[in-house]
Amino acid sequence: MKSTVINAAREAGKILKENFGGDFKIESKDVISNLVTEIDKLSEKKIIEIIKKDHPGHYILSEEAGALIQDSEYKWLIDPIDGTVNYAHGIPITCVSIALEKSGEIILGAVYNPISEEFFFSEKGEGAFLNDKKISVSKEIELGRSLLVTGFPYNSGTFKPNPADTFKKFLMKDLPIRRLGSAAIDLCWTACGRFEAFWEYNLNAWDVAAGFLILSEAGGRVTNFQGNEFSVYGKEILATNGFVHEEMMEVLNS
Repeated sequence: MKSTVINAAREAGKILKENFGGDFKIESKDVISNLVTEIDKLSEKKIIEIIKKDHPGHYILSEEAGALIQDSEYKWLIDPIDGTVNYAHGIPITCVSIALEKSGEIILGAVYNPISEEFFFSEKGEGAFLNDKKISVSKEIELGRSLLVTGFPYNSGTFKPNPADTFKKFLMKDLPIRRLGSAAIDLCWTACGRFEAFWEYNLNAWDVAAGFLILSEAGGRVTNFQGNEFSVYGKEILATNGFVHEEMMEVLNS
């Protein structure tokens, strides 16, 4: 199964790289700014094809295709392009994200940005890697010296509290904050120490499953905003290097 994850991510990544910056069909989904491209669909088709060939009895949950239900303890969680808006605009912060869940536990994860050639990978209990080099989270212990990253849901105006109000809490503390447009990359960049913390509302399982495992295996901590156990099927995520987690929760819940 490890070889399936790696092969599927790399093959889908080839499709992203070959078409990056090119001319392709772009459509809107539930809201006008939530995009899907024909490259999302090509990438997804390739990933599912590889998984079905290797493991025909496994359950698959993918962003565009939805649930391909099988009676199996194994479930694949697929985002064929995380950062589709970036991809559609030629911004090279985009990736393929694939995770494997066994009996409710994420056991494998790969996040591949073929534009920058960064391949993040983790297997449960075996650590986290970037291009075969072991990675670990930042050792920064002070929130005031941290670099944060976040994102906003497409329908953020309907949320209470509004994500923009939460963002303002950190902004008013003069903390540097980035918004990259890809939750999977946000998690992986926290895993390798580029950021100290990431938070976001209303993500889906395919957005966070692989990055969650990679960050956890890199020594980070992932919970909901109240510090409770994280579920990839929940609707809020706080992911940090562990050292600034309590301070992040204090601000989020203030």
